[in-house]
Amino acid sequence: MKQPSRHGIIAGLSAALAGALCLTAVPGAFAADSPDVSTLSVHGGAQRIANTPATGKAKNVILFIGDGMGDSEITIARDYLYGPGGSFEGLDKIGQPGATSAKETGTGQYTTYATGDGSGRRNQVMAVTDSAASGSGWATGTKTYNNAVSVDNNFNPQMNLIELAKAKGLATGNVTTAEIQDATPAVLESHSTQRSCYGPQGKTDGSSDDSAKRCDVAQLKQNGGIGSISEQLLDTRADVTFGGGSKYFNQTAQAGEYQGMTLKDQAKARGYQYVEDPAQLGSLSEADQSSPVLGLFAAGNLPTQYNESKTYDGETAQEIALKGQQDGNASLQTCTANPDWLGNKRASLADMTNKAIDLLSANKNGKDNGYFLQVEGASIDKQDHNANACGQIGETDDLDKAISAALKKVDLSNTLIIVTADHAHTSQLASWPSMYALNTPLRAKDGTAMYVMYGTASSQNGSQSHTGTQLRIAASGPGASRVDGLTDQTDNFFTIAKTLRLASSTEDINALSSGAKVSVKDGVAQVTGFNGDAVLGYQLQDTETGAVLAASNDDTPVSGVRVATGATTTIDFNGVKGFDPSGSTYTLTVTGKQSGTKIATEFGLTGNGASNVVVAPKTAAKAGLGDATENGGITGALVGALGKTGTRILGMVMVALALAVAGSLLAAWRRGLFARK
Repeated sequence: MKQPSRHGIIAGLSAALAGALCLTAVPGAFAADSPDVSTLSVHGGAQRIANTPATGKAKNVILFIGDGMGDSEITIARDYLYGPGGSFEGLDKIGQPGATSAKETGTGQYTTYATGDGSGRRNQVMAVTDSAASGSGWATGTKTYNNAVSVDNNFNPQMNLIELAKAKGLATGNVTTAEIQDATPAVLESHSTQRSCYGPQGKTDGSSDDSAKRCDVAQLKQNGGIGSISEQLLDTRADVTFGGGSKYFNQTAQAGEYQGMTLKDQAKARGYQYVEDPAQLGSLSEADQSSPVLGLFAAGNLPTQYNESKTYDGETAQEIALKGQQDGNASLQTCTANPDWLGNKRASLADMTNKAIDLLSANKNGKDNGYFLQVEGASIDKQDHNANACGQIGETDDLDKAISAALKKVDLSNTLIIVTADHAHTSQLASWPSMYALNTPLRAKDGTAMYVMYGTASSQNGSQSHTGTQLRIAASGPGASRVDGLTDQTDNFFTIAKTLRLASSTEDINALSSGAKVSVKDGVAQVTGFNGDAVLGYQLQDTETGAVLAASNDDTPVSGVRVATGATTTIDFNGVKGFDPSGSTYTLTVTGKQSGTKIATEFGLTGNGASNVVVAPKTAAKAGLGDATENGGITGALVGALGKTGTRILGMVMVALALAVAGSLLAAWRRGLFARK
């Protein structure tokens, strides 16, 4: 057989190397299947731009969320209010180069799927998300199941943006037109396995108790858990909280220091400026950790700007449309103002946003370190569910005005504004009423006819459905370009955290608890510095006998003691059987259940909690790989990495193989194994 010549060998090597290098030079050359749910559901596992750095540093970030505000909802509201060629005052400026003073802008789309449906089918990718799973995604960077509030698929609490911002000394705010316990605001103030766990007595006004139905019973404080969403809100202690849901603060604490006290009275006892009258919004002049503001301006959700519109079945809607053609569209509906809308009392979403920015900017932490603020226009979704076109249009307009108000107040050289949604919804703008759906024939501002169609509920009174389409995300200010292209909802967490220089990787978040301290005085433990944890466990032992006198309930991830975010968490041992600090020596071990950090403190006859010993801090995972025990050990961690950056790694492997082959062939040639000419 004829041996290859030296020139042939060199030509073959060149071709092999060129092919391998082409693979690395075009990272998008291959389509990629979705990683499996075990990869997607770990912290950061669903990122699409994990290796994209933040391009700027912001002092402040404001995140605007239009709940249920898909492209259709934006278009319907714009067309009705301003005409197809018109523009929103705020919504359409964000992300548009030259529309504001921002030097950096970005516009893209993002994916919104969940990793379970909340009814027992966890660990299964669900194409359509609810507000709880989607909000948890941008709040924590962790994909999770529908119904989850900032917990992962295994019910483990995940640190959220308000907690991480407070750990860095930023001021924080949370504004919504929904009940403040609703999913989107709740993901920043609590950790709950069920989104309906509004209070210690469930989702009631305090006159009854359905907590067993609405809550994981292990989460309730009377069962040794971290408490309901409302109770955790008081522990998270954002500087500014505005919304509805005051009736749930009529519920009574069932355990703990404030047992028997309503949550409203508890808030006041804990130093909150608690207000329910929207007329008081304008008079608020300060808000900080010593005196945070909790403004709950309605018993439930806040009233919408427009009254409810009427929907018609296909045949009736078509009759109205035909009549509209004959009378110049005079018979078509026009949206009417709702006299109960809080904008009439100077407490619209724009008013609340204005006040929140003022309070956070004047706050010492806000002045020195900056702030993070989330603002939600909540009832775009709620009215879309109700097939209420005018309701959702008014709520979109309300959000637009809030964005416009913010643009007039902030400096986009040091403030990043992001505008997006949590999921898309069902409304469609159609050229003619459908025979197979509910329809709302409207007469737009310019006098033209427009037909809004709802086709995802089986009956007139059925709730319309979310849809799973990707969503618009736009940003203006430092770091804005990171939203360009196609990203995922969890990427939004990393964009915000990196732009504010917050801890975002598992390793860095765990490290926030490295300065934890525990002391005991008069039988009460004072726990500080567990800033990388949402939940604590503890064990109190008699040092001499080794007997365990008290311990936290650690049965579930939501059992234990809720961390008072960025403040002192107290654990009272007075009344524990056998506990007498004047007569014995005790060892208290406190464990951060997210970071794994353990602190042991001796007190009693030897002193009053003077010794803090780090027992066994958890070895933090390498950023992006997860714990070595996840997904079947180191191999599983590497599989996770391949799932996220498979094309790049494949290219590197091809280069390595090509170089190895080249080395072998050249060595063989030098040894004379091939003919030389």
